[in-house]
Amino acid sequence: QVLLVESGGGLVQAGGSLTLSCAASGLTGAAYTVGWFRQSPGTERQFVAAISRSTGRTDYSDAVKGRFTISRYNPTSTVYLQMNSLKPEDTAIYYCAVSFEWSETHGGYNHWGQGTQVTVSS
Repeated sequence: QVLLVESGGGLVQAGGSLTLSCAASGLTGAAYTVGWFRQSPGTERQFVAAISRSTGRTDYSDAVKGRFTISRYNPTSTVYLQMNSLKPEDTAIYYCAVSFEWSETHGGYNHWGQGTQVTVSS
């Protein structure tokens, strides 16, 4: 059974930083992608960033490019999302998810964590 657990969310002032973690268990093999998505009330779940466990390939949404960095630590199956220069519009619940192919749409992901709240105050 695949289990994803996010942590690291919280309240931060605009311009500040947070690092989210996604710890995965129950995954076999090396060929999967971990994505971060976010959702605020009344909006659809949005792609934030993704990383391939095997190749290290990354991609980001235009909204976070240059401010967020996704990285992985394979020995513990953990993926991180370093978020810098945070803005109030980054406020959302952040979810990590696993896909067994490269995908930047939430429909391409098979397993999801429970989410962690990020709130950026102005």
